[in-house]
Amino acid sequence: MKTSAKAVQLALEAAGLDCQVQELPESTRSAKEAAAAIGCRVPEIVKSLIFRGANSGKIVLVLAAGNNRVDEIKIGNVIDEPIEKASAAFVREATGFAIGGVPPVGHSTSPLTIIDSDLLNFEHVWAAAGTPNAVFRIDSKRLVELTGGLLIDIKAEPNSS
Repeated sequence: MKTSAKAVQLALEAAGLDCQVQELPESTRSAKEAAAAIGCRVPEIVKSLIFRGANSGKIVLVLAAGNNRVDEIKIGNVIDEPIEKASAAFVREATGFAIGGVPPVGHSTSPLTIIDSDLLNFEHVWAAAGTPNAVFRIDSKRLVELTGGLLIDIKAEPNSS
């Protein structure tokens, strides 16, 4: 198992979870690729997106259902600060992981975590585990507990830009 995936496994174990990181031969970098590799539906994939507070520079981790587009304005309103997309360098420095494999746990610096309420439509979901082909399955309610994330409707409306 790669070092980043091992770090996620250790974080899960430290949290008392019996989740097992799986490294797959196929890419799980995108929600569509992950769903195909795992054999589940795209909405059951947890997209881990890192944003940066536009004023404070704080790390904002958004955990979204794989089929949902994130409404950045909704998130900014909830955290009282606009957010902006983070650069690959910021993501790596802030989390210790590269884009395409950012997990919900095990970050170098603890982020402010926002969770898409649509993830609770599923008993279990699949999240990234540190590399572009590593994942783990977790009860959706446990994901909320594990991250201490704020559960909100983050979905962008179909016609919003």
